[in-house]
Amino acid sequence: MLPRLIPLLVLPLLHPSAAGWIDPDTPENARTTTPLVVVPAKPPRQKKPRETPDATKTNTTTSTDSSHKRRHREPTSTPTYTPTYLPSVLPSSSPTAEAATPPPRTYHLVFSDEFNTPHRSFADGHDPRWTALEKNDYTNDAQHYYSASNAYTDNEGNLVIQSEAADTVVVGFNDVEQRKEKVTKHFRSAMVQSWNKFCFTGGVLEAEMALPGRSDVGGLWPAFWLLGNLARHTYVGSSEHVWPWSSSTCTSKSSTAQLISACDRVQHYGLHRGTGRGAPEIDIFEVQAGNIKANTGNFLKMPVGQPFMSSSYQVAPGRLPRPGEGWWPAPGQWYDNLTGGVNTSLNIVFYGTYNHFRDDTDPATQDYWSDAISYNRQLNASHFGTFHKYRLEWELPEEANENNNYTRSYGYLRWFLDNEFVLEVKGEGLNATGTGAEITSEPMYLILNTAISSQWGFPSKCPNMCPCKEYNCHGGFQETCGFSEGFCQMMDASPIEYKINYVRVYQDKNDPKQKVGCSTPERPTRKFIEAHEKKYKLADDLHPLKPIQNGGGPCVATPDVGNANGTANCGGPSRGICQSKPSFTCRCLDGWTGPHCTNPIGFDDIVWDPPETWADFGFSGPSLKVLSGGILTLGVLVVILFMSPFVLKKRRQIMGGWAPVSSAGDYERRVGV
Repeated sequence: MLPRLIPLLVLPLLHPSAAGWIDPDTPENARTTTPLVVVPAKPPRQKKPRETPDATKTNTTTSTDSSHKRRHREPTSTPTYTPTYLPSVLPSSSPTAEAATPPPRTYHLVFSDEFNTPHRSFADGHDPRWTALEKNDYTNDAQHYYSASNAYTDNEGNLVIQSEAADTVVVGFNDVEQRKEKVTKHFRSAMVQSWNKFCFTGGVLEAEMALPGRSDVGGLWPAFWLLGNLARHTYVGSSEHVWPWSSSTCTSKSSTAQLISACDRVQHYGLHRGTGRGAPEIDIFEVQAGNIKANTGNFLKMPVGQPFMSSSYQVAPGRLPRPGEGWWPAPGQWYDNLTGGVNTSLNIVFYGTYNHFRDDTDPATQDYWSDAISYNRQLNASHFGTFHKYRLEWELPEEANENNNYTRSYGYLRWFLDNEFVLEVKGEGLNATGTGAEITSEPMYLILNTAISSQWGFPSKCPNMCPCKEYNCHGGFQETCGFSEGFCQMMDASPIEYKINYVRVYQDKNDPKQKVGCSTPERPTRKFIEAHEKKYKLADDLHPLKPIQNGGGPCVATPDVGNANGTANCGGPSRGICQSKPSFTCRCLDGWTGPHCTNPIGFDDIVWDPPETWADFGFSGPSLKVLSGGILTLGVLVVILFMSPFVLKKRRQIMGGWAPVSSAGDYERRVGV
């Protein structure tokens, strides 16, 4: 079958109130952005030992006041590692040609969600952008259950992810232990993800959010991150030998440990021969609160302590040798081309994980290391409960070609907090390791969640006489002793809310590498996911995602005055209508969807990998003449079949008095011949 060369265009004219994934509420002055300035942290000042005065040396300074001697600054013989912070005193030795300053690169809005419509539901099948999970989380020693009802929009224009100390009895299949079980989770929270709905490759991601809980009490794990579309988080089977691979180099390790390897020479599921695939992870932040300060406790050797945000690129294959956790890397043990900003530190507490899976038959070749290239940035109490802006700039790698003057580029990732530089990871540093790891070109989807895990922000060592086997704020001593001090009091005192004011994605429309879509020409995913659906859904689900429901939710005949834009009023008069026939249900107006019409529509302007039709397999439909003849023939057959019983019945009535003639002799006897 020939590949489909022309992508399917989804015409925005079908939905004049929306443009693809852009929320119409996004302000006009927020529809473009330019790259931010990278300002590395100043290197620590090194004190030079005082020189002993030498009387034999001639002092050429004419000033009589030695305290005002002017030191002549000589230009450096080689470029400095970091930018200089003061202009050079001396002019250059030769005139410098003035080069025209290129205009700043402009990124245009391609996705936004302002969350201005209250009472939105994100349950499966309710929203075109997001899906709020309704399932247990078996990963990372999770103590919570993800409930779709814990994610909603409030009356102030925010997405709210609420965490609470509440019980949920779960009967299901443990993906990690590979067995059915009945457990009680004592915490509920929420995760919303855009998996297989909205994905993007390269560009700028920005969001404004207020962190949940208290800055000095550990135990919550709020996060804002990206994951490759080939893995669906919490569906463990989809991640095995896929997370967090980002390598298109064929090596002995990738040939056995990477599920879709560059060593593969057979094309399946629309994947490209010789292109390694995976699901790397980019953490805009993972936040850990607490009261362990820098240079103490677990952070004894680090200048950043709790509370902090950890910004990281998690990638496989990992490098060897590697530093031990809690130790600064020796030369050659970690990545070069890493640059941190002010109030940051290389995260020496966590360098990555060793990945082994239960069903593997040859651990020596199938197990692999994955690396967490991360910096911690110091936070304070103001980041909890008040809004701050978080940003990622993602530049894709590119092979040498005519368009880039045959100069290969390796890409980069840059993180910012309130427009202040946090971290840069350059692809050159990954390339230099020789592992094949690279800045990802995978379509990535968005994830927002708050987890509660004994691996994150809980005491690193169990207190005396505490088993630390079950964590329940409403239990006895053995169930409450393992929490951080003040955690249960915080959970019971007030609602724990992680608030997101907006999420926006920008791309350079002049860069063909940057695309919107979960299955792109360079990195298709659709056919692979369809062929392995079981890995991306629960056992009772028909498919991984339900179709988006358009209207049909119950409403009231008399408008709810106190909640004008609520679900009972179908989102208000500009979004939906409560129709009385056949029953009181919502009918959505143009540009809105969901059961109660509270969710703005969203779609890919270009569908790079549309589902196949019969024409793709070489079959063409019949012409109108043939089709009409076939319908006529079918109609005649239906009439014949319908009339046959009546014809047979009538014949039996006519022939009722006649006896059959069995032979010529009988006939002759009967007539006297």
